[in-house]
Amino acid sequence: MLVIAAVFVAVLAPAFAGGAAASATQTSAASTAATSVRPMTLDGFQAGNIISDAVFTNRSTMTADQIQAFFNAKVPSCQSGYTCLKDFRVTSQNRPADSYCSGYSGTANESAASIIYRVAQSCNINPQVLIVMLQKEQGLVTHTWPSNWRYDSALGQGCPDDAPCDSTYVGFFQQIYGAARQMQIYMEGKWFAWYAPGNTWNILYNPNSGCGSGPVTIANKATAALYYYTPYQPNAAALRAGYGEGDSCSAYGNRNFYNYFTDWFGSTQSNPTADNPFGNIELMQVQPGAVAVAGWALDPNTSSPVAVHIYVGPTGTPTTANLPRSDIAAAYPAAGANHGYSAVLPLTGTADTDVCVYAMNLGPGATVLIGCKTVKPLSGSPSGKLDTVKAADGALQISGWAVDPDTAGPIPVHVYVDGVGAPLVADKARTDLPATFSGYGVNHGFETKVSVAAGSHSVCAYAMNAGAGGNVEIGCSTVTSTGTAPTGRVPFGSFEAVTAVAGALNVGGWTIDPDVAAPISVRISVDGKDSTYVADFPRADVGAVYPASGAKHGFSAKIDASAGQHTVCVTALNNDASGDTNLGCRTATVPAPVVDLGRPPLGNLELVTAAPGSVTAAGWAFDPDTSGPIAVHIYVDADGKAIETGLTRTDVPAIYPGAGTGSGFSGTVPATPGAHNVCAYAINNGAGGNVFLGCGAVTVP
Repeated sequence: MLVIAAVFVAVLAPAFAGGAAASATQTSAASTAATSVRPMTLDGFQAGNIISDAVFTNRSTMTADQIQAFFNAKVPSCQSGYTCLKDFRVTSQNRPADSYCSGYSGTANESAASIIYRVAQSCNINPQVLIVMLQKEQGLVTHTWPSNWRYDSALGQGCPDDAPCDSTYVGFFQQIYGAARQMQIYMEGKWFAWYAPGNTWNILYNPNSGCGSGPVTIANKATAALYYYTPYQPNAAALRAGYGEGDSCSAYGNRNFYNYFTDWFGSTQSNPTADNPFGNIELMQVQPGAVAVAGWALDPNTSSPVAVHIYVGPTGTPTTANLPRSDIAAAYPAAGANHGYSAVLPLTGTADTDVCVYAMNLGPGATVLIGCKTVKPLSGSPSGKLDTVKAADGALQISGWAVDPDTAGPIPVHVYVDGVGAPLVADKARTDLPATFSGYGVNHGFETKVSVAAGSHSVCAYAMNAGAGGNVEIGCSTVTSTGTAPTGRVPFGSFEAVTAVAGALNVGGWTIDPDVAAPISVRISVDGKDSTYVADFPRADVGAVYPASGAKHGFSAKIDASAGQHTVCVTALNNDASGDTNLGCRTATVPAPVVDLGRPPLGNLELVTAAPGSVTAAGWAFDPDTSGPIAVHIYVDADGKAIETGLTRTDVPAIYPGAGTGSGFSGTVPATPGAHNVCAYAINNGAGGNVFLGCGAVTVP
């Protein structure tokens, strides 16, 4: 590895046996880019225990953003014409996974901070170790005028002092990944004969063997790895000098590693996890165009909620772990209950994506990576099919289906007849969708009827993209129509009802065109926004009154709508050019939706009784995020039974007004004679976790 002297002059040393080339001693104290020189005695330095294994391999000490902020602070401004570490970017490369690192996916124009962070995660090395090595080898962290060769040999990996660098390791990314991987190889120890932990070794003070050596008992694998990388220990003069010059027999590499690490990041020996936050990922579920992530996190130094950062690929989203979790409060009483988190984040594209969750530290300790998982997005361009194009009664019957993987909701479809387009919504029930879309529901079909003159007609349909991707042609067809002459008669029918539910309007009625027996379309307008539906639902009552037209003339549509009052108008669309018919307008008010805030249920197990052959448990429970009944699971020892609340309890809503009167439960579970433990759990209606209601001991006669 290269040597940084006060004037950046390399001192040659013989190559060292092993995977990486030997480090020179850094026989000069530090680079001119180092922090201020301080006279000191490194009382805490232990030649046999420079850094603990726990600190050396703690990959969760810094995020990429924290590394970048650290670099920015060290060099606020760079000399003109040079690129300092805080601004350095390079295209990283793919690396396969092996027993030392989990591999790397190359990224164009990637920052030095991102490379250091991602390599640390892949090779399980503390990113602070890599930062310190950049400083002690090339002074890159604080350098304000670094040349390109410093980046090419940033950590001295594969760069012996008496020969050019191995071409495999030339370049900043190759240096970082190669050195981190090499440290894992050194710690494995099976390929080498020196510095094994637990043994005492005579380690030189300088490449000049005349300077002598001293016995060092190696305490751990991390210290052994540092000696493989830089095979010299500081002598007394080097230790007395702090960051300064010792004597002609001094070597500074491992001393400077200790100096920079303790100055910048604290002790090399402290337990880095004792004050760190911790938690768990309990849910990571891919949804159309999104991923749902939930769990809990807390910091042992405070009962306050901690921030949680969730990264979907390179994009981070902050949230707070402040949702009530009575199970966490039971496990960690001093922490309290408000430590749950839940978020639904965009997940688009087609490539596998890493989703990672970090608990952000409060007070002593460091930010912690709770965990990562690679997921496959449900995203991309829509799919679909133009199923039917047929001529009948002077019109074209057109139908098909379309689904966008980014959303479970209906998407627009544009149908063009002879180049003239009409927008539809693919919201009809289709139970024959491909299995690929089994999680998207069935309301993805479209139908329409378009009046045409006699002759040949071209029909094309396009599924309109809703997220990542683009619009897609889902089919074209050519069909010949015999046509019919307009009679001047217009459709008739009835706009019978509009009802409002949370988030939607249900619109129904019927319509007939007296010129044709086939169904016609209706245009439903909500506050001026139009959608077209085919009136083909069976209506026996209509067919009984108009037998010549048949029964399939009803329409029923569910249309998404925001909370508040809306005006709904319905128009029957004529089969020919004789004119359409306005069936009327109505108003309806959509109620505000019930929002699931992720709150856990509340409740109590009040009574456990035994009878021959059974046990009965009773009490109350409700979920504050729903007005309906919830499930309660009753366990007799390990045997469970699911029941629902619904029994009348007037006392519960008196204390909890949102509970409703149907929050009581009572369930009977078969049980053998003898003693049993009976427990009950309230099952959450949505996010937020289930709740333990209590246990009771009974004896079945």
